[in-house]
Amino acid sequence: MCKQNINNTAGRDEQTPEQKWKNATIANNFIFYKVMYNNQDVCKELLEILLQIKIDHIVMHTEETIEIDYDKKGVRLDVYAQGSDKAFDIEMQSTDKGEIPERARYYQGILDVNELNSGQEYKDLKDSYVIFICVSDIFKKGLAKYTFENLCLENPEIKLNDRAYKYFFIASNYGKILDENQKTFLKFVMSPNAKGTDSFTEKLTRLVEEAKHNMQWRKQFMEWEREMAYKFREGKAEGLVEGEQKKAEADALAFLKEGDAPEKIARCIGLPLEFVLELKEKVPELQGNFTN
Repeated sequence: MCKQNINNTAGRDEQTPEQKWKNATIANNFIFYKVMYNNQDVCKELLEILLQIKIDHIVMHTEETIEIDYDKKGVRLDVYAQGSDKAFDIEMQSTDKGEIPERARYYQGILDVNELNSGQEYKDLKDSYVIFICVSDIFKKGLAKYTFENLCLENPEIKLNDRAYKYFFIASNYGKILDENQKTFLKFVMSPNAKGTDSFTEKLTRLVEEAKHNMQWRKQFMEWEREMAYKFREGKAEGLVEGEQKKAEADALAFLKEGDAPEKIARCIGLPLEFVLELKEKVPELQGNFTN
Protein backbone atom coordinates (compact mmCIF):
# COMPACT_ATOMS: atom_id res chain seq x y z
CA MET A 1 0.00 0.00 0.00
CA CYS A 2 1.39 3.40 -0.90
CA LYS A 3 0.96 6.36 1.42
CA GLN A 4 1.63 9.98 0.77
CA ASN A 5 3.35 11.56 3.77
CA ILE A 6 2.82 15.23 4.40
CA ASN A 7 5.49 17.07 6.37
CA ASN A 8 4.46 20.16 8.23
CA THR A 9 7.06 22.87 8.14
CA ALA A 10 7.12 25.28 11.04
CA GLY A 11 6.38 28.86 10.22
CA ARG A 12 8.89 31.62 10.65
CA ASP A 13 9.07 32.53 14.31
CA GLU A 14 9.63 36.25 14.31
CA GLN A 15 8.47 39.56 15.69
CA THR A 16 6.23 41.85 13.71
CA PRO A 17 7.99 44.70 11.87
CA GLU A 18 6.62 47.11 14.50
CA GLN A 19 8.07 45.01 17.32
CA LYS A 20 11.38 44.73 15.50
CA TRP A 21 11.55 48.49 15.11
CA LYS A 22 10.66 49.07 18.75
CA ASN A 23 13.28 46.59 19.98
CA ALA A 24 16.00 47.43 17.45
CA THR A 25 19.50 48.14 18.74
CA ILE A 26 22.76 48.97 17.02
CA ALA A 27 22.96 45.24 16.16
CA ASN A 28 20.14 45.75 13.65
CA ASN A 29 21.92 46.33 10.34
CA PHE A 30 19.31 48.88 9.17
CA ILE A 31 19.80 50.97 12.32
CA PHE A 32 23.57 50.47 12.15
CA TYR A 33 23.65 51.72 8.58
CA LYS A 34 21.51 54.78 9.30
CA VAL A 35 23.52 55.77 12.36
CA MET A 36 26.91 55.34 10.70
CA TYR A 37 26.03 56.74 7.30
CA ASN A 38 24.51 59.91 8.75
CA ASN A 39 27.18 60.50 11.41
CA GLN A 40 30.57 60.39 9.76
CA ASP A 41 32.39 61.40 12.94
CA VAL A 42 30.86 58.42 14.75
CA CYS A 43 31.75 56.07 11.91
CA LYS A 44 35.32 57.38 11.93
CA GLU A 45 35.56 56.89 15.69
CA LEU A 46 34.27 53.33 15.42
CA LEU A 47 36.81 52.53 12.71
CA GLU A 48 39.58 53.91 14.90
CA ILE A 49 38.38 51.83 17.86
CA LEU A 50 38.12 48.60 15.90
CA LEU A 51 41.28 48.95 13.81
CA GLN A 52 43.29 50.81 16.46
CA ILE A 53 44.64 53.26 13.90
CA LYS A 54 44.31 57.00 13.44
CA ILE A 55 42.29 58.09 10.42
CA ASP A 56 42.67 61.62 9.11
CA HIS A 57 39.16 61.80 7.69
CA ILE A 58 36.54 59.69 5.96
CA VAL A 59 34.03 60.37 3.21
CA MET A 60 30.95 58.20 3.06
CA HIS A 61 30.20 56.71 -0.32
CA THR A 62 27.26 58.57 -1.83
CA GLU A 63 25.60 55.51 -3.34
CA GLU A 64 24.02 52.72 -1.33
CA THR A 65 24.48 50.31 -4.24
CA ILE A 66 27.68 49.88 -6.22
CA GLU A 67 27.13 48.82 -9.82
CA ILE A 68 29.60 46.39 -11.37
CA ASP A 69 29.96 47.23 -15.05
CA TYR A 70 30.40 43.80 -16.55
CA ASP A 71 26.97 42.50 -15.60
CA LYS A 72 25.30 45.49 -13.94
CA LYS A 73 24.87 43.48 -10.78
CA GLY A 74 24.53 45.75 -7.76
CA VAL A 75 25.81 45.11 -4.27
CA ARG A 76 24.97 47.20 -1.23
CA LEU A 77 27.70 47.55 1.34
CA ASP A 78 26.43 48.37 4.82
CA VAL A 79 28.85 51.23 5.45
CA TYR A 80 31.37 52.11 2.74
CA ALA A 81 33.82 54.86 3.68
CA GLN A 82 36.95 56.26 2.09
CA GLY A 83 39.97 57.91 3.66
CA SER A 84 42.87 59.57 1.88
CA ASP A 85 44.72 56.27 1.42
CA LYS A 86 42.29 53.71 2.83
CA ALA A 87 38.91 52.21 1.94
CA PHE A 88 36.59 50.67 4.53
CA ASP A 89 33.52 48.48 4.51
CA ILE A 90 31.80 47.73 7.83
CA GLU A 91 29.05 45.13 8.03
CA MET A 92 26.80 44.40 11.00
CA GLN A 93 25.93 40.69 10.94
CA SER A 94 23.40 39.40 13.47
CA THR A 95 22.91 36.00 11.78
CA ASP A 96 25.30 33.48 10.27
CA LYS A 97 24.17 31.94 6.99
CA GLY A 98 27.47 30.16 6.46
CA GLU A 99 28.79 32.47 3.74
CA ILE A 100 30.35 35.40 5.60
CA PRO A 101 33.98 34.60 4.61
CA GLU A 102 32.95 34.43 0.94
CA ARG A 103 31.08 37.72 1.29
CA ALA A 104 34.19 39.30 2.79
CA ARG A 105 36.20 38.14 -0.22
CA TYR A 106 33.58 39.48 -2.64
CA TYR A 107 33.25 42.82 -0.89
CA GLN A 108 37.00 43.32 -0.86
CA GLY A 109 37.04 42.84 -4.62
CA ILE A 110 34.19 45.32 -4.97
CA LEU A 111 36.17 47.93 -3.02
CA ASP A 112 39.16 47.48 -5.33
CA VAL A 113 37.09 47.69 -8.52
CA ASN A 114 35.37 50.82 -7.27
CA GLU A 115 38.57 52.51 -6.08
CA LEU A 116 40.73 52.02 -9.17
CA ASN A 117 39.81 54.46 -11.90
CA SER A 118 40.55 53.84 -15.56
CA GLY A 119 44.21 54.50 -16.33
CA GLN A 120 45.41 54.15 -12.75
CA GLU A 121 48.09 51.67 -11.79
CA TYR A 122 47.50 48.81 -9.37
CA LYS A 123 49.88 50.41 -6.87
CA ASP A 124 47.34 53.23 -6.61
CA LEU A 125 44.90 50.91 -4.85
CA LYS A 126 44.08 52.05 -1.34
CA ASP A 127 44.60 49.90 1.72
CA SER A 128 41.41 47.86 1.92
CA TYR A 129 39.63 46.96 5.17
CA VAL A 130 36.54 44.75 5.29
CA ILE A 131 35.11 44.52 8.80
CA PHE A 132 32.32 42.23 9.96
CA ILE A 133 30.78 42.75 13.39
CA CYS A 134 29.23 39.36 14.12
CA VAL A 135 26.97 38.43 17.01
CA SER A 136 27.96 34.74 16.98
CA ASP A 137 31.38 33.16 16.56
CA ILE A 138 31.31 32.14 12.90
CA PHE A 139 34.68 30.36 13.21
CA LYS A 140 33.80 28.66 16.51
CA LYS A 141 37.33 29.00 17.88
CA GLY A 142 36.49 31.17 20.86
CA LEU A 143 38.25 34.37 19.80
CA ALA A 144 36.77 37.83 20.08
CA LYS A 145 38.63 39.08 17.01
CA TYR A 146 39.89 37.28 13.91
CA THR A 147 42.27 39.19 11.62
CA PHE A 148 43.23 37.92 8.18
CA GLU A 149 45.77 38.97 5.59
CA ASN A 150 47.41 37.00 2.80
CA LEU A 151 50.53 35.05 3.80
CA CYS A 152 52.84 32.52 2.16
CA LEU A 153 51.83 29.02 3.31
CA GLU A 154 55.39 27.72 2.91
CA ASN A 155 56.77 30.54 5.05
CA PRO A 156 54.11 32.43 7.04
CA GLU A 157 56.64 35.16 7.84
CA ILE A 158 56.36 36.27 4.22
CA LYS A 159 53.37 38.54 3.68
CA LEU A 160 51.88 39.15 0.27
CA ASN A 161 51.64 42.86 1.12
CA ASP A 162 48.58 43.37 -1.04
CA ARG A 163 47.28 45.66 1.72
CA ALA A 164 43.96 43.82 1.93
CA TYR A 165 42.73 43.09 5.44
CA LYS A 166 39.68 41.31 6.82
CA TYR A 167 38.49 41.66 10.41
CA PHE A 168 35.77 39.67 12.14
CA PHE A 169 34.73 40.93 15.58
CA ILE A 170 32.65 38.50 17.64
CA ALA A 171 30.32 40.38 19.98
CA SER A 172 29.34 37.28 21.97
CA ASN A 173 33.01 36.79 22.93
CA TYR A 174 33.48 40.39 24.07
CA GLY A 175 34.82 39.27 27.45
CA LYS A 176 37.92 37.83 25.80
CA ILE A 177 39.06 40.99 24.05
CA LEU A 178 41.84 42.98 25.70
CA ASP A 179 41.20 46.49 24.43
CA GLU A 180 38.64 48.15 26.72
CA ASN A 181 37.10 50.36 24.03
CA GLN A 182 36.55 47.37 21.74
CA LYS A 183 35.18 45.34 24.64
CA THR A 184 32.71 48.07 25.62
CA PHE A 185 31.46 48.42 22.05
CA LEU A 186 31.02 44.67 21.50
CA LYS A 187 29.22 44.34 24.83
CA PHE A 188 26.97 47.18 23.70
CA VAL A 189 26.18 45.26 20.50
CA MET A 190 25.19 42.21 22.56
CA SER A 191 22.93 44.06 25.02
CA PRO A 192 19.18 43.75 24.24
CA ASN A 193 18.54 46.87 26.32
CA ALA A 194 21.68 48.61 25.20
CA LYS A 195 22.73 51.63 27.24
CA GLY A 196 26.11 53.20 26.75
CA THR A 197 28.72 52.84 29.47
CA ASP A 198 31.39 55.11 28.00
CA SER A 199 31.31 58.31 25.97
CA PHE A 200 31.21 56.50 22.62
CA THR A 201 28.49 53.97 23.44
CA GLU A 202 26.48 56.68 25.22
CA LYS A 203 26.60 58.61 21.95
CA LEU A 204 25.45 55.49 20.10
CA THR A 205 22.56 55.03 22.55
CA ARG A 206 21.34 58.54 21.79
CA LEU A 207 21.74 58.16 18.03
CA VAL A 208 19.90 54.83 17.99
CA GLU A 209 16.96 56.39 19.83
CA GLU A 210 16.97 59.36 17.47
CA ALA A 211 16.99 56.99 14.49
CA LYS A 212 13.99 55.10 15.84
CA HIS A 213 12.05 58.36 16.17
CA ASN A 214 12.70 59.24 12.52
CA MET A 215 9.38 58.55 10.81
CA GLN A 216 10.90 58.44 7.32
CA TRP A 217 13.42 55.80 8.38
CA ARG A 218 10.68 53.88 10.19
CA LYS A 219 8.68 53.79 6.95
CA GLN A 220 11.74 52.62 5.01
CA PHE A 221 12.33 49.90 7.59
CA MET A 222 8.72 48.67 7.37
CA GLU A 223 8.91 48.55 3.57
CA TRP A 224 12.24 46.74 3.77
CA GLU A 225 10.82 44.22 6.27
CA ARG A 226 7.80 43.56 4.08
CA GLU A 227 10.07 42.94 1.10
CA MET A 228 12.26 40.57 3.15
CA ALA A 229 9.18 38.72 4.43
CA TYR A 230 7.89 38.35 0.87
CA LYS A 231 11.23 37.02 -0.35
CA PHE A 232 11.33 34.62 2.61
CA ARG A 233 7.86 33.27 1.89
CA GLU A 234 8.63 33.02 -1.83
CA GLY A 235 11.87 31.17 -1.18
CA LYS A 236 10.22 28.97 1.44
CA ALA A 237 7.44 28.04 -0.98
CA GLU A 238 10.00 27.16 -3.64
CA GLY A 239 11.92 25.16 -1.05
CA LEU A 240 8.79 23.27 -0.03
CA VAL A 241 7.98 22.42 -3.64
CA GLU A 242 11.52 21.20 -4.20
CA GLY A 243 11.50 19.26 -0.93
CA GLU A 244 8.15 17.65 -1.67
CA GLN A 245 9.37 16.68 -5.15
CA LYS A 246 12.48 15.02 -3.73
CA LYS A 247 10.42 13.15 -1.15
CA ALA A 248 7.97 11.96 -3.82
CA GLU A 249 10.89 10.68 -5.90
CA ALA A 250 12.32 8.84 -2.88
CA ASP A 251 8.91 7.32 -2.09
CA ALA A 252 8.46 6.23 -5.71
CA LEU A 253 11.86 4.58 -5.71
CA ALA A 254 11.06 2.75 -2.46
CA PHE A 255 7.75 1.46 -3.83
CA LEU A 256 9.42 0.37 -7.07
CA LYS A 257 11.90 -1.65 -5.04
CA GLU A 258 8.96 -3.23 -3.19
CA GLY A 259 7.59 -4.37 -6.55
CA ASP A 260 4.66 -1.97 -6.91
CA ALA A 261 3.65 -1.23 -10.50
CA PRO A 262 4.66 2.18 -11.91
CA GLU A 263 1.01 2.92 -12.77
CA LYS A 264 -0.02 2.32 -9.16
CA ILE A 265 2.84 4.44 -7.80
CA ALA A 266 2.05 7.32 -10.15
CA ARG A 267 -1.60 7.21 -9.10
CA CYS A 268 -0.86 7.09 -5.35
CA ILE A 269 1.97 9.61 -5.14
CA GLY A 270 0.77 11.97 -7.84
CA LEU A 271 3.85 11.83 -10.06
CA PRO A 272 3.57 11.62 -13.86
CA LEU A 273 3.67 8.01 -15.05
CA GLU A 274 6.41 8.90 -17.54
CA PHE A 275 8.59 10.13 -14.67
CA VAL A 276 8.10 6.90 -12.66
CA LEU A 277 8.93 4.82 -15.74
CA GLU A 278 12.09 6.87 -16.33
CA LEU A 279 13.03 6.38 -12.68
CA LYS A 280 12.58 2.61 -13.05
CA GLU A 281 14.76 2.52 -16.18
CA LYS A 282 17.61 4.27 -14.35
CA VAL A 283 17.88 1.50 -11.73
CA PRO A 284 18.94 -1.86 -13.25
CA GLU A 285 17.74 -4.03 -10.36
CA LEU A 286 14.20 -2.74 -10.86
CA GLN A 287 13.79 -4.46 -14.23
CA GLY A 288 11.27 -7.32 -13.98
CA ASN A 289 7.74 -8.02 -12.91
CA PHE A 290 5.61 -5.59 -10.90
CA THR A 291 2.32 -6.00 -9.06
CA ASN A 292 -0.75 -3.95 -9.84
